[in-house]
Amino acid sequence: MSQSPLSPSYAPVPPFAPQPAKSALPLWSLGIGIAALVFSWVPVLGLVLGLVAIVVSVIALAKAVSKTKSAIGLVLGVVALIVNIIVLAALGSSVSNAVNAAATAPAATVAAADPAIEPTTAPPTVAPTTKAAPPLVKPTTKAPTTNPVSVEKQNAVRSAQSYLGIGAFSRKGLIEQLSSDAGEGYSLEASTYAVDSLHIDFNEQAAKSAKNYLSISAFSRKGLIEQLESDAGEGFTHAQAVYGVDKAGL
Repeated sequence: MSQSPLSPSYAPVPPFAPQPAKSALPLWSLGIGIAALVFSWVPVLGLVLGLVAIVVSVIALAKAVSKTKSAIGLVLGVVALIVNIIVLAALGSSVSNAVNAAATAPAATVAAADPAIEPTTAPPTVAPTTKAAPPLVKPTTKAPTTNPVSVEKQNAVRSAQSYLGIGAFSRKGLIEQLSSDAGEGYSLEASTYAVDSLHIDFNEQAAKSAKNYLSISAFSRKGLIEQLESDAGEGFTHAQAVYGVDKAGL
């Protein structure tokens, strides 16, 4: 019995396994993350790019085999998001301060900033007056001149004071005493000056004279008044004589 030749044996070839296609998501997440970081200082735009970078990076991490680019994109997106939130907060604070400052600004400042607004602080109009200004008086340094008191007048004053120290006199009686030849003999001008310069209270002089008369003699009220006001007596006025008699208690 003949044997058939043996055919060579080969190991079975395993079926060809197709390689999975590479995903572009990691590259997209990295690129969007970089863009988000670059524009993180731009309000709203940086915020949107940061959110997109985070979403794309999360999807890429879930599906892609290589996760390095996706992780970097995720980190960049988070950083861009945080930076943009800080920028928006600072911008909002600046706007709020500007609004508050404008609200509290005085009306005059607002009117000055806007030329269309007429200012309300115009000075009041003053009606012109035709009254002439008072004439200017030139100052002078010249001292007022005063007539010096003569020696006669000074002596007459001293004599008048001496007479008043020893008795009571009316104005008329004291002038006559100083100017008469039987008295002191001063001029009528010097005698009058001496009496008037002493500012004598002749009502009180009349009262003293009335008391003196009553101390040496008895008088009726009418008689004493006549004695005080008569030219031969003391020469007081009628009012002074009445005052003197009343003061003496008569």
